[in-house]
Amino acid sequence: MYRYINVYKYLSLVFIILSFIYVIYLSYSFAFNIFVGADVKINEQGKLEVTNVLDYTDEYYSCVKKGDIILEVNGEKGSDIQLKSGRLVNVESLIVERDNKSFHLQNVSLISEENLFMYLIPVISYSICLFCIFFIYRINKVRKSTSAYILILFLLFVSVAYVSACGARRGEEISTYLLVLTLVSCPVLYIHFIYKYFIELGTKLFEKKILIIMYMLPLINLLLEDVLSNRLKSSAFLSNLNLISFFVLVLTVSILIHKGIRKFKQKEQKSILKVLAYTNIFSFSPFIVFFAVPYVFFEKYVSPFSLAAFTLVIPFSLVYQFMTNRLYNIDFVVGRLKYYGFLAITPTIIVVTIFNYIQQPKDIFYLVKLTIAIYVLMFAVFYFKEIIDFRFKLKRFTEKFNYQDGIFKFTQLIKQASSVDQVLNHFKNTILEVLNIDNACVYDNSKGEITLLSKNNFKDLTYKNHEQYVKNFSGDIGKIKEFKQGFIIKIGERGDRSFLVLCFSSYNTFKLTRDEIAWLQTLAFYTNVSLENVMKIEELMVHLEDLKQQESNPVWLKKLMYTIEEKQRSDLARDLHDSVLQDLISLKRQCELFLGDFKKGDNPCREEVQDKLVQMNEQMSDVISMTRETCHELRPQLLYDLGLVKALSKLVAHEQERVPFHIRLNTGRFTASLDLDSQLNLYRIIQEFLSNAVKHSQATDVLIMLISIQNKIVLHYEDDGVGFDQEKNTEHSMSMGLSGIKERVRALDGRLRIETSEGKGFKADIEIEL
Repeated sequence: MYRYINVYKYLSLVFIILSFIYVIYLSYSFAFNIFVGADVKINEQGKLEVTNVLDYTDEYYSCVKKGDIILEVNGEKGSDIQLKSGRLVNVESLIVERDNKSFHLQNVSLISEENLFMYLIPVISYSICLFCIFFIYRINKVRKSTSAYILILFLLFVSVAYVSACGARRGEEISTYLLVLTLVSCPVLYIHFIYKYFIELGTKLFEKKILIIMYMLPLINLLLEDVLSNRLKSSAFLSNLNLISFFVLVLTVSILIHKGIRKFKQKEQKSILKVLAYTNIFSFSPFIVFFAVPYVFFEKYVSPFSLAAFTLVIPFSLVYQFMTNRLYNIDFVVGRLKYYGFLAITPTIIVVTIFNYIQQPKDIFYLVKLTIAIYVLMFAVFYFKEIIDFRFKLKRFTEKFNYQDGIFKFTQLIKQASSVDQVLNHFKNTILEVLNIDNACVYDNSKGEITLLSKNNFKDLTYKNHEQYVKNFSGDIGKIKEFKQGFIIKIGERGDRSFLVLCFSSYNTFKLTRDEIAWLQTLAFYTNVSLENVMKIEELMVHLEDLKQQESNPVWLKKLMYTIEEKQRSDLARDLHDSVLQDLISLKRQCELFLGDFKKGDNPCREEVQDKLVQMNEQMSDVISMTRETCHELRPQLLYDLGLVKALSKLVAHEQERVPFHIRLNTGRFTASLDLDSQLNLYRIIQEFLSNAVKHSQATDVLIMLISIQNKIVLHYEDDGVGFDQEKNTEHSMSMGLSGIKERVRALDGRLRIETSEGKGFKADIEIEL
């Protein structure tokens, strides 16, 4: 891969140097007023006669015309001039005879309007391309991408094709060959860059053999140009052939990109291809539509030097994408362009119709060019108008009808609203400020019962006469119904409750505009969201007040408390394990080492000190063991690692070693998948049952069963201990830890059933719905 990168790197450097030399040569040709572009021959009288003048060349701009008799060229007689391929070359000045009159013609200046598209813009474009190439080289030092060097070659070929077109139009052979090679190669290098770019992204756009076939076409065209240029009397055939080849390659590129868009469903790849497709259309369409097709079929065309500037959009967009790795939202851009393009049609038709009626031009091609120019101008006006409005936030209307500011102020007000009445009042005041209405009132329609929430300078008779609109109104949020003196709008809804605003105007024939309707609907949607939020908060506050009066905590609060408790336990266990336990282990290890060294000595107090060290070592072992047990109880690591069943087996095995009764655990029919919080709560419940059995039950046998049946989990606990009387010993049951078990069961949204009596043991069943 790196070998290919170096090949492309050196190839791009060679082309940069060669292109720079060529541009210097062409600049010299222009700077010294050396102009060509006229075909001449010696007529029957032995005089040098102009037989053809190529459009948009130096002779064309210097007013050389077909049929002119050349008397002198650069101060020498025309009959003494040696012709080269039937053309005048290296001409600085001419004296021609036309209609029995002599004219002295000088070439146009380098810095002139005529040379703007012929020389200045192409050379500036070439300089910009070199600037972009410099940045690509800098970025590619890190990326080391092959596609970067192909992009550099594409930039060079596009800019050199633009520059060489000027030289070819002047009749220079080297420029003609360069134009054929670079122009026809541009689409091939373009699709080659896309192919390599997608290969580096890990995607193959098409088969490589297609590239090989496409690269053969520029070579074939170059070969035909060399073989046939001196044999054909007219160069029109070769020009048409080159343009057709260029068109075929552009069409092929478009088809390949279109197939890629249909092939790839990934959003990023599809977006890249869509950007490339639209860029391709925008760049090549003017050149093909206004020059290539008219040149081949009608022999009337727009200057290719001005149209070629559009092709620079492709390299610059590729450079932007390569250097920034960012995509513009092409769907949004195309959507806006379609919208402005549609708007520009009507004024273009009107202006062209008026111009045609007044001027009545005879040249249809001129009328077509005028239509296109006016359409582009109208399109640009609409496009830049929106940009200017957005950038400078121009207020196109008076403050009374400034809808955008009205929405902005309303959103600022409802941020501070804490009740339904405040939100409704803000809505009412906003529409009174912005719209041309005099009064407004808000109604609450709750299950068919109409309640007037607020009114503004209404006479009772006025709004009572219009309550029929409120009673009969139905529709979604933002629905507007107009009547003779106003309108009604629905601005909020929650459950069976809806909010309506009835507005009146002093005009007898009140009617909302399209902008006002859209603005009111937007405002209604904002208001509905605010009303829902405020009403949810009010309902929550009412619910909390009810819970406060009931003096019981809700299930969600219990879950939250137990989650916080488990987190605190986990943090404490981690702290104990990482600090206290490690220090104790280190201290015990030091004590053991010291004890080992001490046994080797002959100290007379050796036995006494040794006994104390042994005692300290045993105490530290007990403390370490106790700390480990505490950490395990606080945070059962096995539960986090292997699940509830394994953790319960470890718990029962551990408890069995230190309790005086036999424990049986049955989890064979437990297959439910629970979240971590539910597993922790079940683990703590069983842990609490065993703790109560050790402290109070005096049992000899304990049974624990955990099973899952359909969508239910059942936990059964049973022991043969002393039991207790539930009715007489409520306080005793609480002291046994049943309070914590009941709270955890409630947090799991389960049911707890206890069967016990004095001397008959204890049974508990817990059922939890999944």
